[in-house]
Amino acid sequence: MRLVRLAHRWAGGLVGLLLFVLGLTGTILVFKDDWLRAVVPHAGEAREADPQRIGAALDRVFSAADRPRSVVLADDRLGVHRLNYEDKTRGAYAAQSGQVVARWDSLWVRPELWLFDLHHYLLIGDVGKTIAGIAGLAGLGFVVSGVILWWPTRRTFVFAVLPRTLKRAGIVKHHRDMGVWAAPVLALVMTTGAILALPLYDGLAMALSPGKNLKAVMAAPKVEGGALSPDLDWPAMMTAAQNRFPDAKPRILSLPTKPGGLIGLRLRRAAEWLPNGRTQVWFDPADGRIVGARDALTLPLGLRVANAQYPIHAAKVGGLAYRLVVAVAGLALTLLGSLAVVTFWGNPSGSPKRRRKKA
Repeated sequence: MRLVRLAHRWAGGLVGLLLFVLGLTGTILVFKDDWLRAVVPHAGEAREADPQRIGAALDRVFSAADRPRSVVLADDRLGVHRLNYEDKTRGAYAAQSGQVVARWDSLWVRPELWLFDLHHYLLIGDVGKTIAGIAGLAGLGFVVSGVILWWPTRRTFVFAVLPRTLKRAGIVKHHRDMGVWAAPVLALVMTTGAILALPLYDGLAMALSPGKNLKAVMAAPKVEGGALSPDLDWPAMMTAAQNRFPDAKPRILSLPTKPGGLIGLRLRRAAEWLPNGRTQVWFDPADGRIVGARDALTLPLGLRVANAQYPIHAAKVGGLAYRLVVAVAGLALTLLGSLAVVTFWGNPSGSPKRRRKKA
């Protein structure tokens, strides 16, 4: 028990600040779409479901001189399209008519973008993503060791959101009790976060689908596309994709990135959890005809389970109730991480401070 306590204290003191950052940014990102609906013109409008009108908007977007490389289409939560350009720091929001309503040339211009980058990559790219994933595993270790350390003191448990006192003893007790009542959802959020950030994602998929060539399953059709035509019939293409999967919502339209590539359209079928879906339709860039399709509901079990990790982690399923649960977990992690740092560095040894006797 002494070794568990020592490891819990030192690891918490060193990793606590990182968990504070991940918890706070994660909580804010749960409500990202609510924020955008309040500040971006047309973002609060209902999703346009008519494939002809969606295609007309795409025609307007891709006919512009400054053509994007991909478009994340409006959905039930956010009534604007997001345009992504070759330079990944540039982007725009467009109304569902295709009219651009907001642009940016840097991630720092949009709070929702740099917060996302901070939460997922710690602002340092793939290295930061790996560090965040390791922090998630460390957080899971804190949950397990914290419950072990709490068990002998279980009779003194008090449910509280904030410490009753800011004295060290009160903060330590609050930290211990909060860690226990928040443990189930903290374990869920940190486990799914670690799976997404580390190679555990691919490992999970392969473990649940042994013997399957998952890269081949997810690969695009072995068809060479023609040169991108400036006169594609986007309304007809979107209608054809909708007819192929009548219950699906179109989510991301991507132009080919190299010669011979295909136009890709990701869709989300009704039974899929992943916000942008994994159902796919491919078009020939020369004439817009469908040359391949993939139904996400027929993917191997491992891929379907792996694809469920993000919507669970980011509260993209379960409605408002689950979003609030995940937000509470994020706030709990914020408090646990910050207070762990304060109490640890205030007394790294963990030994009780004795008052000096007056002479």
